[in-house]
Amino acid sequence: VQLQASGGGLVQAGGSLRLSCAPSGRTFNKYFMGWFRQAPGKEREFVAAISWSGSTTHYANSVEGRFTISRDNAKNTVYLQMNSLEPEDTAVYYCAADLGPAKIRVGAEWSYWGKGTQVTVSS
Repeated sequence: VQLQASGGGLVQAGGSLRLSCAPSGRTFNKYFMGWFRQAPGKEREFVAAISWSGSTTHYANSVEGRFTISRDNAKNTVYLQMNSLEPEDTAVYYCAADLGPAKIRVGAEWSYWGKGTQVTVSS
């Protein structure tokens, strides 16, 4: 599975961005999809994940209520809608895929990763 994330950019605090990730090479609708992020000097952290059907979602406490993960299997795309952005959300955001990660919030459990997209939130 090859993953390509897009949609990052510079936004003011309180603003919104929508990230997209379009996997290729395998059957997209069989994979769990996730978003992780890594800020400068910090470890990579879980942001959100969605089951292959889209019926189950998981969020980090820090983004719950502000971010929404969704997927369109017909378009082979997963999205991360980010609202009410805060400077603390500044990071490189990575898209990940796996057939069924044993631990959703642990990056090492995910098999496939794409190149990240930079999100910068100014205060």
